[in-house]
Amino acid sequence: MKLLFPIMLLLLVQTLSGQDLSLYQKREFTGKDGKIMPYRILYPENYDQSKKYPLVLLLHGGGERGNDNEKQLVHGAKLFLQPENRAKYPCIVIVPQCPEGDYWASVKFERTKYPLDLDFNYGYPVTWALDHALQLVKTIAKTERVDKKRIYITGLSMGGMGTFEAVYRKPRLFAAAAPTCGGGDVKAYNKKAAKVPFRIFHGDVDGVIPVKHSREMTERLKALGADVVYTEYPDVNHNSWEKAYAEPWLLEWMFGCRK
Repeated sequence: MKLLFPIMLLLLVQTLSGQDLSLYQKREFTGKDGKIMPYRILYPENYDQSKKYPLVLLLHGGGERGNDNEKQLVHGAKLFLQPENRAKYPCIVIVPQCPEGDYWASVKFERTKYPLDLDFNYGYPVTWALDHALQLVKTIAKTERVDKKRIYITGLSMGGMGTFEAVYRKPRLFAAAAPTCGGGDVKAYNKKAAKVPFRIFHGDVDGVIPVKHSREMTERLKALGADVVYTEYPDVNHNSWEKAYAEPWLLEWMFGCRK
């Protein structure tokens, strides 16, 4: 009984604060290869089958990799649970789980070095995790009430890298992208991917992923004529997503974009 009471109290506080993570329902997706990817899905309040809703793909960071389908519900996932956001921006959110042995992006790096020495190369085959996440988006867009002109992607850290690559791989799929403290293959990025509007975020003293990667991607997108805005937070380390996902204009901008 002593143990049960604190757990019940925690659940009550989460619910009252609009942070009831259990609203993200557990699901499993079977890819074309027969392999299973766990994911979570958040439905709008009062889900109306006669309407169509925006769809958001959220890619978690590297620290949340694994197969338990629990760890990815951090950081950006809470943004869509805030009562004011659920009321003002009804949408479907999917959060796939990257397995421990895979990665959202085609990148090689030395894990023992900080900041990480990253080598992006979109010439590599698409990773299993990103391939299945993109398959998942297409499947949800068919099986749920999704406005296919309003499919968005955001991600942080490893998920920020995956955001850049997902748009590169499937530029016609997304209406807008918001990568945080990520990076991508600057040389490979092309005009097709640059047709997607970007809002990019990074902290200037990031000790994990060098800020130069977001700066370089911003310059590349600008050179390609993209609608891109880069926000760099002074004296902010690798948790720049905390400020990015607190920006009052972010969801208004995102949900205002249409293909």
